[in-house]
Amino acid sequence: MPVSSAVPRSALVVRGGWEGHAPVATTELFIPALRAAGFVVEVADSLDVYCDAELLAGTDLVVQCWSEGERREDLTEKQSAGLVAAVAAGTGFAGWHGGVLAAFRNPDYLRMVGGLFLFHPPEFLTYRVEIAAEHAGHPIVAGLGDFDVHSEQYWMLTDARNTVLATTSVDARDGGQGGDAVPMPVAWTRRWGAGKVFVSAVGHRVEDLRESTVRTLTERGLLWAAR
Repeated sequence: MPVSSAVPRSALVVRGGWEGHAPVATTELFIPALRAAGFVVEVADSLDVYCDAELLAGTDLVVQCWSEGERREDLTEKQSAGLVAAVAAGTGFAGWHGGVLAAFRNPDYLRMVGGLFLFHPPEFLTYRVEIAAEHAGHPIVAGLGDFDVHSEQYWMLTDARNTVLATTSVDARDGGQGGDAVPMPVAWTRRWGAGKVFVSAVGHRVEDLRESTVRTLTERGLLWAAR
């Protein structure tokens, strides 16, 4: 029987920053699914990994969970340039909640991700997440119905070029302007050069990501983003 010469795909999990978003526990939820899908998984706890051009060039997917903390740590110019260039060259990038959206303020990083966290009400809310009808056949959300989440509800600035897969309705009082509730993106995809990007706003706690629909959506998003 011939031996397969296929090279397994590589995933790099970059985690750290503010412990309130449980970067270790939340990423550990998805590492088994990546391995089951045939990825060799490497874990990094330093942002300097984004300066390793050779490593990133051989990486098919970066999963990031790194939220800014009290030190307001941002990407250095070299770290940002390394990550953004790798994704533009074809490395996938994916993550959830503050691990991506409340991570860094570097302009090039934000252009790549397509969104930035601004605000959430101080209390947890139960809110409805609705799958976008026009993208219901997308492989990340195909077959999934609308679902409820009890957690932080993110108010964000997002890029008009995102492909929004799911939205929620945000109370107008939280927008500071009054009037009717407004739709807010919850999950989206986008392209950055040759690379694919997946972002979900859900995932403040491990419990959020364990919910069956959220977990399915997130796992599919990670796999979709990979090269």
